[in-house]
Amino acid sequence: MKFRITQEHLKNITKIGLFACVVAIIIKLYPSEKHFKYNFEIGKPWKYELVTASFDFPIYKDPAQIQQEKDEILKNYTPFFYIDNHIGAKQVQELILKNKQQNILTQNNLNYLIKRINEIYGTGILSIEQYNNLIAEKRERISVIDEKRVTHTIDITDLYTPKTAYENILENAPFGSEDNIKNIKLNYFLESNLTFDSITSAVTQQELLKNLSQTSGIIQTGERIIDKGEIVSKETYQILKSLKIATEQKQDQIEQSVLVIIGKVLIVSLFIVLLALYFYLFRPRIFENFSNLLFIALLIILMALLVSITLRYTELSIYIVPFAWLPVIIRVFFDSRTALFAHLVSTMIISFMVPNPFEFVILQTAIGMTAVSTLKDMTQRAQLAQTALWVFLTYIVGYIAFMLISEGAIAQIPWQPFLYFALSSLILLFAYGLIYIFEKIFGLVSSITLVELTNVNSDLMMRFAETAPGTFQHSLQVSNLATEAAKKINANSLLVRTGALYHDIGKMKNPQMFTENQQGGKNPLLEMDLEAAAAVIIGHVEEGVRIARKKGLPDTIINFIQTHHGNSKVRYFYNTFVNKNPGVTPNEAAFCYPGPLPNTKETAILMMADAVEACSRSLKEYTEESIDKMVENMINMQISDGMFKDTPITFHDVEIVKSVFKEKIKNIFHHRITYPEIKKQPENNVTGNGENQ
Repeated sequence: MKFRITQEHLKNITKIGLFACVVAIIIKLYPSEKHFKYNFEIGKPWKYELVTASFDFPIYKDPAQIQQEKDEILKNYTPFFYIDNHIGAKQVQELILKNKQQNILTQNNLNYLIKRINEIYGTGILSIEQYNNLIAEKRERISVIDEKRVTHTIDITDLYTPKTAYENILENAPFGSEDNIKNIKLNYFLESNLTFDSITSAVTQQELLKNLSQTSGIIQTGERIIDKGEIVSKETYQILKSLKIATEQKQDQIEQSVLVIIGKVLIVSLFIVLLALYFYLFRPRIFENFSNLLFIALLIILMALLVSITLRYTELSIYIVPFAWLPVIIRVFFDSRTALFAHLVSTMIISFMVPNPFEFVILQTAIGMTAVSTLKDMTQRAQLAQTALWVFLTYIVGYIAFMLISEGAIAQIPWQPFLYFALSSLILLFAYGLIYIFEKIFGLVSSITLVELTNVNSDLMMRFAETAPGTFQHSLQVSNLATEAAKKINANSLLVRTGALYHDIGKMKNPQMFTENQQGGKNPLLEMDLEAAAAVIIGHVEEGVRIARKKGLPDTIINFIQTHHGNSKVRYFYNTFVNKNPGVTPNEAAFCYPGPLPNTKETAILMMADAVEACSRSLKEYTEESIDKMVENMINMQISDGMFKDTPITFHDVEIVKSVFKEKIKNIFHHRITYPEIKKQPENNVTGNGENQ
C-alpha cells in the first residue's frame, strides 16, 4: 500500500519542524554546564538559597597569597646565563691586528689590554638591558654556564657591562697610558658574552615551585557553605570562588553529559508539546495558521535569548528583562487565556536558566496574570503605560512578600532589584513599537489598528459615505447590530464592528445598482438579464476585496468582505429565474457567491447581522411578531444552508444573537407616540401660574 503525502501531511510536518527548531534553539541558549549561577561580593549578604557542596572540591588560595609564597620560594633562585668564551678571544685577535696595522699602542700597553680583556670576558659581560632587568628583579647573583655545561654562581656586582668594562680598563691602566689606550677605540672590542638561558631558568623555577600548593584545604560533599542572608566573609568568599573554579573545571563523563542534554531536551519538549496541545484542543484557529505559531514561537525564543545574553555577557539581574512583553503582545493579537498560557510555558522553560528558579516562577506567574488582566483590549497607548505601572507594583509586592517569607526581616531585603523592576517596566513600554512591527511582518491586527480603521472620518469611509450613502448607512446599522451581539457571546466586538463597516465597500463601484442607494428611482437591474444582474450583485464582493487590498486593509478585515455572503444564492434573481423558466435547470453557479463560508464567530455574526438588517427594511409592518418571525426565518435559513458549518459558534450563541437582533430592531422601528395637537382655547382660559393649559 502506497503512502501519499498530502497537503495536510506537509502542514503537520512543517509544524513539527517548527516545534523541533524551537526546542533546539532554546537548548542552545541554555547556559553551559560550566556556568556558575551565583554573583557575590565580600561584605554583601548572600541573596540566594542555601548552598551545600554537591561534590568534593579544594579551597584555592587567593592569587595574592600564592604570589607571596612564590616570591618567598624564588628568593634564592638565580637565573641562568650562558657564557661564550670565544667572543673574548676573537676580540683580542682583532685588537692585535688593528694595532699591528696602525701601531697605536706600545707593547706594554698592548700586553696590559690583552690581559685585562681576557680577565673581563672570563668574568662575563652583560648587556645593559639584561643588567637593568636583574637589578629591577632585585637579583643578587646569577648562575653562569660555560660550553662544557659547568655551572658556577657569581655576584651581579662582579659582572661587567660594556660601559663598566671600559671604565675599569682605563681606571687600572698604567700611569700615563690612558690617552694612548683611548686612541685604539677600546669600546669596539667590548660586547656582551652572557646570554640568558630561558630554558634552564624555566626548568629550575618549575622545580622550585612544584611543591607549592595551590590549595589550603578541601570542602567535602554535603558540607554547608553559606545560607541566604549571611554576609560573605573573606573566608567564605574564597570558598565560593573555589566552588566556581571547580564547577567551571569539572569535566563530566560522556554518559553524564549525554544525560544532561537528554534532560534538557525532555523538559523543553514537554512544555512546547503542552503549548502545541493547548492550541490544537482550544485554539484551532491559531494551530492551523503556521504564521501564528511562528509568531508565538519567536516571542518565546526572544525571551530565552534576552535571558541568555543577560546571564552570559552582563552582570545585570535577569529582572531587567521585560518578561511582560510576551503576555502583553500575545494578548493584543489573541486572547487572555492564550497569552497567559504561553507566558507560563516560557516562564517554566526559562526557570531552568536562572539562578533562583523558585523566586523567578512565583514572580513571573504574578506578572503574567497582571499583564493579561490589566490589558483586556489595548485601544490606546495610555493603557500600555497603566499595565507597565501595574506590572511594577506587582513586582514590588511579590518580591517583598517573597523576601519576608524567606528572611523574616525587612532590614535584610536587598533593594537593588527594585531598580531592575523599574527599568523592566519602563522597557515594557517599547512593546508598542514591537506590536507595530509584528503586525506588518505576520499580518496580524491589533486593537489599536482596529480602532484606527473604525474612524468614519477616514478618506475611504468619507468616500464610501458620499458614493454609496444608503450602503454606508446600512453598514453602520449592521455594525451596531453585530457589535452588540458579539459582546453577548464573548466574541471580539471591536473586530466585528470594523469588519461590518467595510463589508460592503465593493458597492462603491456601481452604487446605483443596489436598492438602498436608489431612493425610490428605477432599478436598472430589473432591465438586465437575470444572470447578468446576479453577476453585478455578486461582483461587489470581489470589488470590495480589490479596494481593500489597494487601501492596504489587513487580511482579517478582507476575510469579512469575502465571507459575509458565504456561498449563498442571490435569491431574488434565482427564484425569479426558476419561476419564469419552469422545467429549466438553472446554472446555480451563476447565482451563487464565491465564498468562502464564515470561519470565525465574528464573520458568522456579521453574516447574520447583514441579512437581518437588509431584510428588516423590506418588512410591510413593524410589530413584535413580524420582527421576531423575520429574524428567526433569516438566521434559520442560513443555518439550513450550512453557512455556519465552518465556524466555532454554538446553537446557544445563535439563540443569544437572535434575541439581541430582535431587541435592537424593535428599538429602531418601534411605534412612536402620536403627540396631540393643541386645540384652540378661549383667551381667558389661563391657569393660576400664568401658563396656558
